[in-house]
Amino acid sequence: MGGDRGPQAGRNTGVTLIYLVQHGEKQRLPGDPGLTPKGRQQATDTGQWLRGLGVRALYSSPLLRARETAGCIASVTGLAVQLDDRLRERLNWDGSEPFDVFLALWARTTRERGLVPPKGDSSWQAGARMRAFLTDLPSAPGPAAAVTHGGITSDLLRDLLGDDALPGYLLDAGIPPCAVTAVDDLKAVMIASTAHLV
Repeated sequence: MGGDRGPQAGRNTGVTLIYLVQHGEKQRLPGDPGLTPKGRQQATDTGQWLRGLGVRALYSSPLLRARETAGCIASVTGLAVQLDDRLRERLNWDGSEPFDVFLALWARTTRERGLVPPKGDSSWQAGARMRAFLTDLPSAPGPAAAVTHGGITSDLLRDLLGDDALPGYLLDAGIPPCAVTAVDDLKAVMIASTAHLV
């Protein structure tokens, strides 16, 4: 479901098409890490691709890795970054427990979608939060982009497609840095494509 161009908007009846951008490669640190130099380049390349698609609005999770990705995209597209808390990740490693303990909790909340972790949202809650963001988007004459995170994007896709239709590697390996998922009228039309990265 990838491609080097992506779906085109082609209508002026409001935002129905949105490109969900996974943040760029992040530093391997707890808390709220920023991007690596490679992650910034990935974000800039993604911005150039989005500019070619005529993206008219840019949203971002408030977490630093997403804000930095959106900043790189904004520097290419000229769009203002609009922060939206609903785009944040469902669970974030803050360093208060060993990383392997965090990964075990992540895996458990992925398997048990209703499980609410002590610091974060369940998979069901995160998917609903992302869906609410999509349905609340204001009307605009063209597609939008939103920089977000792999877990919540997968949670949304599980809601829209069902687990059987979701590529299994996404739940196991995660969504690659700056991969783009396109959703049109709450239908996934492209999933985790990295074909735009040079």
